[in-house]
Amino acid sequence: MSRDALGFRRKFGVLGPSTNTIVQPDFEAMRPFGVTNHYSRIFTPNSDAVSNETFLAGARLIGNNTLDAVHSVMTAKPDYLVMGMSAVTFFDGRKGADEFQKQVEDASGVGISIGSHACTAALNAYGGVKRLAILSPYWPAMNEQVKLYFGDMGFEVVRDHAMQARSWIGIAEITTAQCRDALRQLDGDDVDAIIQVGTNLSMVKLAAAAELWLGKPVIAINTATYWHALRQNGIQDKIGGMGRLLEEF
Repeated sequence: MSRDALGFRRKFGVLGPSTNTIVQPDFEAMRPFGVTNHYSRIFTPNSDAVSNETFLAGARLIGNNTLDAVHSVMTAKPDYLVMGMSAVTFFDGRKGADEFQKQVEDASGVGISIGSHACTAALNAYGGVKRLAILSPYWPAMNEQVKLYFGDMGFEVVRDHAMQARSWIGIAEITTAQCRDALRQLDGDDVDAIIQVGTNLSMVKLAAAAELWLGKPVIAINTATYWHALRQNGIQDKIGGMGRLLEEF
């Protein structure tokens, strides 16, 4: 069978909001030789997310626009899809995540890695994790959806912190120092692992570093999602500098 000259191992179609400027470079940094990423932008007006209600409405709008991006990227005949937007994958708990995954897979005819289930797979790969702390750029109402999901998957969310970004673009403007301070607030002896959600929040390198000084799993959702896509496609390359998940599992 003929293969793509550069994506001869796998071609990934990546779906992400049009306002997202972090997930594309993050996925490129984790991309092994012979794998290519083909980004398809989900139309997302940069409306100010100044309340719980407008954040939830905006996230659901992105979910509703996802299939247009799916149909667009499928013209490149990718082997697999990777969801570069996390909020929509947490709505309505496990049931909602399963329904979203099925909808995209039915429309595309290929598999997809989504952030919520990828994080669960990552936690199970580490093993021994029961109690979580959650860091997000979201508003509290969206964090409730994240907690609902992880509860459905058998984890206890001990603490969470919503950084309440004022706009979709504003998520990418949250600094490493702000994220570091939030991690310190979330950590404690009662937490087995920390999960960061929100794909437009730059946390891949900080999460890898934080694992060293916190001595526990710190999982950035972009790392978990791309790791999951690689492993689901039989690509076992170990990638350094991105945390234990990509280095060990």
